[in-house]
Amino acid sequence: MIRNISSLILDYKKCGYILLLIIATVNASISANTIKPFKSDGCSLFPEGSPKQKMLWIECCVKHDYAYWKGGSFRERIEADRQLKACIKKVANPQLALLMQASVRVGGTPFLPTPFRWGYGWKYPRFYKKITEKEIQKINKVDGYIDN
Repeated sequence: MIRNISSLILDYKKCGYILLLIIATVNASISANTIKPFKSDGCSLFPEGSPKQKMLWIECCVKHDYAYWKGGSFRERIEADRQLKACIKKVANPQLALLMQASVRVGGTPFLPTPFRWGYGWKYPRFYKKITEKEIQKINKVDGYIDN
């Protein structure tokens, strides 16, 4: 009888652990599938302009932040970084554009939990993941940014 009771208690504990695991998994998948409202920190750890024109390339950085906030595939990140480089080259110079592109390639990796990583709008870790139709709808509901 005592053996049956202890077996029952162990089964009860197993059920509790399984239930806890299920709840944690569901909760993680729900929160991982939500996106925070769009926020930009400008050019992150880089100046937003020259000493004479303090906000010269901030618009380039905000557009780039928008792409990083959304995240997506590896190819989409390459394209976002290419667009940043082209924008900086247009408003500043090719050397600065190359330096900024190299900086975001290293610093913006989705594998580190930084506030400026690729896909920073989503719960970490997201890594490289194509944006689904449902996620696009969520992005459109919360972004508050007009992408021109």
